Amino acid sequence: MHKKSKIIAAIVAVFVVIGLVWLVRPLDGYIESPGEADDLSQFVKIDGKQDTSKGRYNITSVYLSRANGFSYLQTKINPHMSYAKSEDVMGGQSSEVFNEVQNFYMQSAIANAEQVAFKKANQEITATYRGIYVLSVSDTSHFKKSIKVGDTITAVDGHHYENSDGFIKYLANKKKGVRVTVDYLRNGKKGQTAGDTIKLPSSKSPEYPKGRSGIGIVLTDNVAVSTTRKVAVDPGKIGGPSGGLMFTLQMYDQLTGNKLAKNRNISGTGTMNVNGYVGEIGGIDKKVIAAKEAGSTVFFAPYIAPTKEILKYEEQHKTNYQLARDTGKKYAPNIKIIPVETFQDAVNYLETGKIIKTTDKVK
Repeated sequence: MHKKSKIIAAIVAVFVVIGLVWLVRPLDGYIESPGEADDLSQFVKIDGKQDTSKGRYNITSVYLSRANGFSYLQTKINPHMSYAKSEDVMGGQSSEVFNEVQNFYMQSAIANAEQVAFKKANQEITATYRGIYVLSVSDTSHFKKSIKVGDTITAVDGHHYENSDGFIKYLANKKKGVRVTVDYLRNGKKGQTAGDTIKLPSSKSPEYPKGRSGIGIVLTDNVAVSTTRKVAVDPGKIGGPSGGLMFTLQMYDQLTGNKLAKNRNISGTGTMNVNGYVGEIGGIDKKVIAAKEAGSTVFFAPYIAPTKEILKYEEQHKTNYQLARDTGKKYAPNIKIIPVETFQDAVNYLETGKIIKTTDKVK
């Protein structure tokens, strides 16, 4: 081999090695892909009994895996895979804190599902509001060093409310820099701290489209429920709040005699608040694919009316329903994508087959 050829071969070999190293080297991000559509009857027991009816309600999930060069390249050719930076997935939290938050989200979703299902079924349930569970604290918050993820805020300036909306509204219209005192619980022990309000950025919230004041925490309600009929839920390793709607349907159908599913394979997603409203979630396109793989013929998708302001913040600049509908048309034509704003919308569809009228016109 000539000297020049040897040099070229050596250069090629170096690039090959570099390429191989890049393919297997971990990247600072995650790959999101379709997860599972798990039958909720295996997770939920009421009075010690599982649902044995032929119908099926599925909780859908998104699978997260650490990214490397090879999996990153896969996202360029596989429309059902996407890459997300670690900061966007974890929010700057450690994996331990992230998992703790996801677990609390799930427990909160289950508690809300119980409240809605039992009330709809006219069965007795008691809810005790503990306060606000802290999911994260922003870097700009004046409480960054004094409030921690996992704390439960019980009062602000001595005011205790029966839901997080009360705390939010109390702070929303205050000016930036107003001193407030916060009472909290940490591992069962009481604490108190003080700090200034900050101006929060605008969001897709129709109530505060131009932003509001707050203390810079992401929160959810910490509620304990007790029922006359024993409910046992074991979600396994599934975390997050997005299973709220499907848990509610599973519980309600079991409580009322399994009359809704009617032998159908039903999937869906969406958060559930105590008043029965369904909230948006992430990765809905991947959840539609998971539902398809599980053989579902119905998929419930959270619905909000699209506006130009809202679409700025939406995944792929489409609302949950729009993205689910478009994914279904292209990749899962045998699934009916059903828009729901409330738990009652889902019940109405399962009872009558009729969809509540919505509009996709951007306002």
